[in-house]
Amino acid sequence: MSRPDVSEADTEGRQLVEFTAFVAEHEPRLRRAFVATYGGYRGREATAEALAYAWEHWSRLSGMRNVPGYLYRVGQSRTKDRREPLAFAPEDKSDPISDPIFEPGLEPALKALSDRQRTAVVLVHGFGWTLREVAELTGTKVTTVQNHLERGLVKLRHALEGGTQ
Repeated sequence: MSRPDVSEADTEGRQLVEFTAFVAEHEPRLRRAFVATYGGYRGREATAEALAYAWEHWSRLSGMRNVPGYLYRVGQSRTKDRREPLAFAPEDKSDPISDPIFEPGLEPALKALSDRQRTAVVLVHGFGWTLREVAELTGTKVTTVQNHLERGLVKLRHALEGGTQ
């Protein structure tokens, strides 16, 4: 008995379902990683760029072992050279009395870290990722992520303690 041919519409429909499921599962983590690296606006932009690339190349990418890690690299390459200022949270200048959501010195201290240090610190301590999860996404070794995390935390402590250790 011969197998019936799969129509192009059936293939496109299946790819749409697979891609939609992929986005639902991986977009939030991918976005958090980009926001940790590039700040809010550029991070969301990098996520959109990476997912647009994924949709264009889904037939090839869907068979890869670590699609989110690959897309993280795609987003990095499409965002890295842009020189917009790094921003994590919008300032609410209309309410000078309100308490900040986080330590006011945190944003400048995070901006002073390297991209890799900031990514490790924010993903591990801000979002609760494991070192292995960060390593998988960024395409580095767990020990490399740990080194960036430790160095970033030392710099943050130094900056937030007013330059004293």
